Formats: sequence, structure tokens, C-alpha cells
Amino acid sequence: MRRTKEDAEQTRLAILASAMDIFYEKGYSKTTFDEIAKRINLTKGAVYWYFRNKPDIVAALINDFAKRYIDLLNIFMDQHQEVCFERIIQMQLFINKKIREDILLYKFLFFITCQMEWSEAIISKIQPSIEQTKQVTRRLFLDALETLQQKKQIKADVDVSMICEILMTMYGGLLEASFTHRLSKDFDETLTTGFNLIFNSIRTESKKS
Repeated sequence: MRRTKEDAEQTRLAILASAMDIFYEKGYSKTTFDEIAKRINLTKGAVYWYFRNKPDIVAALINDFAKRYIDLLNIFMDQHQEVCFERIIQMQLFINKKIREDILLYKFLFFITCQMEWSEAIISKIQPSIEQTKQVTRRLFLDALETLQQKKQIKADVDVSMICEILMTMYGGLLEASFTHRLSKDFDETLTTGFNLIFNSIRTESKKS
């Protein structure tokens, strides 16, 4: 019996789920195609039929994550129309809540942050997918900051693109510190405090909290 497209997609997703579990448990370099196949009762050849190598698997995982991440951001934006400093913080707290609730999101972010050994070959393969996800967040941050500056809630001489990069770097650093248990304070409280410190340094005097 010929496999249907639905069967093929289910097998592909099963391979990705198996790979994600082992990447999460052992890291990228220690994971083999044999292990990925064995966990879901496939042959190594069957895995190779869907993915030529491990970078292809990581790229597929990142693409799937990017779609889910963008969907979450769209849900948040639909529910929060007003542009304000608080909304930027609320957006990150919303994403953090979803990461804690969704074990697949958590495993992926833990793996990509703490268990991934980056090489030139891997980076060149998956950089477009990573950059797509970053650009979505960067654009949302930058649009909000530019709007607040136009409303004269941010000082005119502030480089909002630089502030955007600082906020994204701060979030990434806090995420890694949380995953590696180096963060001694509550994640949400630390993020809120850090973002507000930056916001208070760029607000116009009338808008300082």
C-alpha cells in the first residue's frame, strides 16, 4: 500500500519529535540517526529518506518553532492593541508563560540555547530560519519604540534601534541563565525590572515612573 501524504507527514513529525527529545537529553553532537530511528521504531534509512543530515533536522525544528512563535506573537498582538512600555514587557511575559506551559517549546529553547554545538556549517544551514524568528521580535520591539518616540514618550536623541538590540540581548541572556540555573531571582520579576530600568533611562521626564 502506498503511503499517503498524511502518513508521510506524521512520520516526518515523529522523526522531529524523536530528534528533539534526544537533542534535549544528550545534545547535538552526541545524537545519532540510529538513536532517532530506534526511538520510533524506524530504520536509519527511513530517517535519511526525510532528512539528509542533522543540520537538516535542526533547520526543520527551527522552522516549526518559528511558525509557532509567530502564531503566539500574533495572538498577543490581537489582544493588546495599545502601544506602551508596559505592552513590550507584557509580550515577553506572555511568551515566557507559554514556554513554561508547552514542554515542546521548552525543550526546543533549552536545546538551541544550551545543548547546541554551533559550527560554521550548521550556522550557514540554519541561520536564515533563526534570523526570521529574530526579525519578527526585533520588528515588534522597534515598531513599538519608534511609535513611543513619535509620541514624545521617548527622548528624541535616543537611538531606539540600539535599545531594541539591548532588550533582545537582555532577554536572551536571562533565558540562558534560567535554563542553566544561574538565575537566582524569579525570571519574570528580573525581566520586568531590567526592562523598566532601560525604559526609565529613555523616557521623557513626564513619562518616568
